[in-house]
Amino acid sequence: MLARACGVLALAISVVTLGTSAWAGPSLLFDATNGAVLYAEDVDTLWHPASLTKMMTVYVTFVAIQDGTLALDTPIGCSKLANAQGPTRLGLPVGATITVETALQALIMKSANDVAVMLAEAVSGSHEAFVDYMNGMAGRLGMTRTKFANANDMGKLAAAIVRDFPQYASMWAMREMHIGKRQLRTHNGLLIHYPGADGMKTGFICDSGFNIVASATRAGHKLIAVVFGEATVQDRGLRAANLLEHGFRTYAWKALFGSQTLETMRMDDGAKRTVTKPAKVFSPVCGTGAGPVARRKRGQAVVAEGGAQAQPAKPRVRGTSMAKKSSTSWPW
Repeated sequence: MLARACGVLALAISVVTLGTSAWAGPSLLFDATNGAVLYAEDVDTLWHPASLTKMMTVYVTFVAIQDGTLALDTPIGCSKLANAQGPTRLGLPVGATITVETALQALIMKSANDVAVMLAEAVSGSHEAFVDYMNGMAGRLGMTRTKFANANDMGKLAAAIVRDFPQYASMWAMREMHIGKRQLRTHNGLLIHYPGADGMKTGFICDSGFNIVASATRAGHKLIAVVFGEATVQDRGLRAANLLEHGFRTYAWKALFGSQTLETMRMDDGAKRTVTKPAKVFSPVCGTGAGPVARRKRGQAVVAEGGAQAQPAKPRVRGTSMAKKSSTSWPW
């Protein structure tokens, strides 16, 4: 049996080899059901999560719905503070209302900052009180290094969302939606290109690079990948896809040996204690003038997740941040 297991191990490694590029940030792959860690790289290095923080906004709103404080059809208003938020945002006028359900969908899909404030005020009465509530919730979920944070903590949050609120799974898998005349499309390319992808959330600012928490389900197994600090939106999708593919292809033999979990992983005392900025981020928003961060029709301007606008640029292609040897490539 040991010889057979070793043979399977060798085959799995030959199919997908996970490597590190000079630009790669922290990453994590785990089983959503039991938290078993299938791959981990620099998971205790602190990092700007960018809009991944809004996963906690969504989680706390789900808790408020569960407690009866809000309902999906509760209307929430756009305050002056919400209206004053910078991109990305829906741009609702002061006094405009949308339902909690619509707000959650827009937050997941577009990372709208004005909507985040609207939900915060609806849940806690004020933006400041909501921030305190979020950080308290992070502690209760075991996110030990978070005022947000690192790959392990974001993994714990993703696992909690899947575990505690499976009834809202469809929100994380939406590809597009309409709010009035506005059409919003997901920034998560895996939902379109990766077989089995079913969520969750992307994030981007210049100081973080391109981040993603991505889930996918095959043959009843749901895996979640966390990727921080990629140089382009294409690299982010490719790294997450390769992590997920690695997990699905090696899941059977790893189950034979057991695995550490999100809860039992020991903190790396040698991890960097300061937020790390990627060596290079290719985005017009960051002044690097590289390829598009969002799909566009010919002639349209580029609108990034960060919300700034730039003129169309010729896409930059560079080597993958993952496998030295992989039989699969993904069209981002």
